Amino acid sequence: MEFSAQQIADYLKGKVVGNPEIKVSNFSKIEVGEPGTLTFLSNPKYTDYIYTTKASVVLVNDDFEPTKEVQATLIKVANSYDALASLLTLVDSVKPKKSGVSSLACISEKATIGENPYIGAYSVIEAGAKIGNNVQIYPQVYVGDNVQIGDNVILYPGVKIYKECVVGNNCIIHAGAVIGADGFGFAPTEDGRYDKIPQIGIVRIMDDVEVGANTTIDRSTMGATVIGQGVKLDNLVQIAHNVEVGDNTVMAALTGVAGSSKIGKHCMFGGQAGVVGHLSIADNSVMGARCAVTNNIKTPNGFYHGYPHMDAHQYQKAIACFRNFPSFRRDLMDLQKQVKELQEKLNNIK
Repeated sequence: MEFSAQQIADYLKGKVVGNPEIKVSNFSKIEVGEPGTLTFLSNPKYTDYIYTTKASVVLVNDDFEPTKEVQATLIKVANSYDALASLLTLVDSVKPKKSGVSSLACISEKATIGENPYIGAYSVIEAGAKIGNNVQIYPQVYVGDNVQIGDNVILYPGVKIYKECVVGNNCIIHAGAVIGADGFGFAPTEDGRYDKIPQIGIVRIMDDVEVGANTTIDRSTMGATVIGQGVKLDNLVQIAHNVEVGDNTVMAALTGVAGSSKIGKHCMFGGQAGVVGHLSIADNSVMGARCAVTNNIKTPNGFYHGYPHMDAHQYQKAIACFRNFPSFRRDLMDLQKQVKELQEKLNNIK
């Protein structure tokens, strides 16, 4: 489908600068833009590309003012990144959705399936499972006994949801994710072995959550491991047993949260960040990449880096000192040498 710049601007409530009749039928990155495509400029690091891109239309923020001629037609909007997301959502919504139940799927007679499902080949849905309306279950998904799945959920290939776990409405769980595996609970014995502690709780995922590929969320020892509404987990994230993740928190790849920690709302975790067990983290806390939280964070709105975690501004100062350690060492050794020489001269005078 083709859309003119003016049609797109009308949809986004934006303003056209350039040819309003030029048409686009696809998207592209600004640095490799091609004629007939739409791109966007949000990050200032990419500003130079707007003068060389071959894309026909570029979404820009309202305050963008070119310093030289731009060949593309511009659409000025309040936030170009949000506007792009809106367009991509629109395009995705009109794509045909899979439907129907494969004859190769294995569905228990005691399972309940909602309206308009898609269930792919070799998927297994066990007894007592309740599947909502408009759910898409791709091939080789496993849904265990008494699992509850809400409406408009997508389970991509190879997702495994263990018994009795709950997934809310409008959730997306990507390939290979495992929901409800046993938490890492073992009790040491006198003879040096470890006895397994049964994990009899569940995982409860609230509405509008997205779980990345190969992410694991462990069931609780008792009660529930809870993933709050609107949470977004990247690929390869580990959420341990009894953890609670507050609403609208986001975690980048390789983040790990140890057992029984409680993460506040609207928190952000960079890649490879970690949280030790039994901690509480206040709302709106931001952890940079590889940050390791080792103590409770009681004050909201903080920004942290490092291991162990510290205030980001203090961390930057500490890193600046660390980088200068070799020169500090040389200066210290020179100073020690000078002190020694002075001491020897004083001893000779005596």
